[in-house]
Amino acid sequence: MTPPHTRLVVGPTGDLEVLTAGHGAPHTVFAHGLAGSIPTTRPYASKVPGTRTFLHFRGHGSSTTPDDGWQYVDLAAELWTVADHVGARQALGISMGAGALCAGLTTDPGRFERLVLVLPAAIDRPRDDAAMARLAGLADLVDAGDHEGVAEHLLGAEPVHVRSEPGVRQWARGQADRLVGTGVGRALRTLPHRVPVADRALLSRVTAPVLLLAQEGDPAHPAAVARELAEVLPGAMLQVLPPGGIMWGHRSRVRDLVGEFLTP
Repeated sequence: MTPPHTRLVVGPTGDLEVLTAGHGAPHTVFAHGLAGSIPTTRPYASKVPGTRTFLHFRGHGSSTTPDDGWQYVDLAAELWTVADHVGARQALGISMGAGALCAGLTTDPGRFERLVLVLPAAIDRPRDDAAMARLAGLADLVDAGDHEGVAEHLLGAEPVHVRSEPGVRQWARGQADRLVGTGVGRALRTLPHRVPVADRALLSRVTAPVLLLAQEGDPAHPAAVARELAEVLPGAMLQVLPPGGIMWGHRSRVRDLVGEFLTP
């Protein structure tokens, strides 16, 4: 799915590419993960009513790649800018996008009325494991312009039983084309070693209901992180799915969960 009719919104440190679909209330903003994109995020919105706005964070898509470093507070500022621009009162963040939401909520805990955090990867403790180290290899492939290498690397992070499926391989090739030529390489080397928040206790001030989605057997997004967040966020509802790829083996279930939760 190539995002049609995207536009640029002036962000805190440069232009941000956004796509808005639908109309009316509720207004929801969707934030992708590291090396993700607007097209890879859109399936989460398929059963969400109202106006849906998707953004490309810095370095992704046609958004500006700033000269400064990568911090979750910078991503939160970009997400808040887009949400304010479109009047969004609901938000969904995937992995890095979930981290950006957590970062922003530490200082603005009442900004959203409903939140979905998909596959959170970290809270307030840095990670230095094999899953994080693997992202540096992806950065090298992106910077080298190796489309095929990027696609194969992306496939390698997916469940073994889906890697040969035509739809999954098509997704990997399309995402490789979207990554090569962007500033994502810098993010892949830096952000995995950052933490979204300095102290998870700050998230206890969030009053909005929060749907947490995780899956077992995902080294890059340990289900334990989602379980820990569920203990901190007062209004959390946790759904931990079996292994299989959250949007491959469980696509229909995830769409239903998100749609039901984000429908007033």
